[in-house]
Amino acid sequence: MTSPLRARAPRIRGARALFTGRAGGVSTGEHAGLNLARHVGDDAQAVEENRARVAAEIGAPLVFVEQVHSADVHVLPAQDAGPGRGTGPAGEPGPVVRADAIVTDRTDVALAIMVADCLPVLLSDPVAGVVAVAHAGRRGLLDGVLEATLSEMAALGARPADVTASIGPSICGACYEVPEQMREDAAAHLPVTASRTSWGTPALDLRAGAVSVLQDAGVPAEAIDADHPCTLEDERFFSYRRSAVTGRFAGVLRRG
Repeated sequence: MTSPLRARAPRIRGARALFTGRAGGVSTGEHAGLNLARHVGDDAQAVEENRARVAAEIGAPLVFVEQVHSADVHVLPAQDAGPGRGTGPAGEPGPVVRADAIVTDRTDVALAIMVADCLPVLLSDPVAGVVAVAHAGRRGLLDGVLEATLSEMAALGARPADVTASIGPSICGACYEVPEQMREDAAAHLPVTASRTSWGTPALDLRAGAVSVLQDAGVPAEAIDADHPCTLEDERFFSYRRSAVTGRFAGVLRRG
């Protein structure tokens, strides 16, 4: 029987992975369900219980970063160095590293990236034994967070040709309404992001942009899993566009 914590199963090789949703958690009110974020006003004990449930589901402590819509990548220290200052496994105190992607070749932790409309991107090279997660919102995607993540994976021996990727539940190009100038600025950098909403206004298709970036970097098209729900349309997921006060779900990845 499928766990209620697994709202969506990524198609990715060389790793255990899941996309969480709202189901299976203990948060209430505006954050009802499996909110994993500490910074959104939810009860702290509820968040820790939710994180513990996901850690138990994936079978390893979770590593989070403080996401700031950057292109910065945190490379987790080697296993014999311990989890690393501020990497944030569940239950560990201390500051958290500011970054929007995490890369590791370790098997004793699971990487977690939180979203509520932005793209949660999971990456795995099963040949080199390197995995990564990335938060690709508009700013991070255009600033190169996926390219930077692949570069750090390569430093650990990964090759784009061996990478499989899953771009999880996120707001779709028919729903992500933006001002006309913002669309034009994004399209000047990444043309495939230009879109229109289903009601005819300017929009961005970040998912198409991420697919384009990964393919341009050498990830095979057939190794990219991008068939996931729109978070604005699907109430199984938290969506900032649907409700500005809301929780965060996550893409979670552990090297197999």
